[in-house]
Amino acid sequence: MTPLRQRMIEDMQLRGLSEKTQDSYMRAVRQLAEHYARSPDQISEEELRQFFLYLKNIKQTSSSAFSIALCGIKFFYQHTLQQEWATLDLARAPREKRLPTVLSREEVRQILDCLRLPVYRACLSTIYACGLRVQEGVHLRVGDMDSARMVVHVRQSKGRKDRDGPLPVSALEMLRGYWVQHRHPVWLFPARTAVGVPLRQASGPVSVSSVQKAFRGAAARRGHSLHRRGWAARRRPGRG
Repeated sequence: MTPLRQRMIEDMQLRGLSEKTQDSYMRAVRQLAEHYARSPDQISEEELRQFFLYLKNIKQTSSSAFSIALCGIKFFYQHTLQQEWATLDLARAPREKRLPTVLSREEVRQILDCLRLPVYRACLSTIYACGLRVQEGVHLRVGDMDSARMVVHVRQSKGRKDRDGPLPVSALEMLRGYWVQHRHPVWLFPARTAVGVPLRQASGPVSVSSVQKAFRGAAARRGHSLHRRGWAARRRPGRG
């Protein structure tokens, strides 16, 4: 590992960035270096300007991908190299005008009914009923269900803050029925195990990507074409 790379990693750790964000930022700087085939601290501001134009006009990078690249490169130059360039403040991600897919409650119910594996049906039903993000729902633990207060304890929510959310009676009853099927001591939605290994011995929860893939597959079987974040716009109304 080069001293420059190590310095950026340390700067991101000091800033309190998550490991996922650190990986994204490092990848963005690496792509810049590979584009010019030299160390990023040897790249001029004009070359950086041309790189952003390349991402927009030639590669036609999506808004989200451009934002990640911009944030990572901006962090590197402003914090690691302490370089203040006007290009870093001028560059902006392209705006995408796209309406999210909004599903009715009946459409969501039909999609949930199409889920083939019980773990995905239980997980996504809980996410919808409790108004959770996918990441939050996947990592729910048995002890996060407070039946006395009828709330669900969400760990490390947005902004790395814990919070409590409403726990509908129907969701609690469904979760109790599902837990009896696996009896994992920690995770509500344990990942699939090897043949012959009981679910109660799973090493962790199902992955976010597998839950998202299962939902999109069920939606496709119902004839719905969803954006990657399509269901998010309709999650929270499901709490009522």
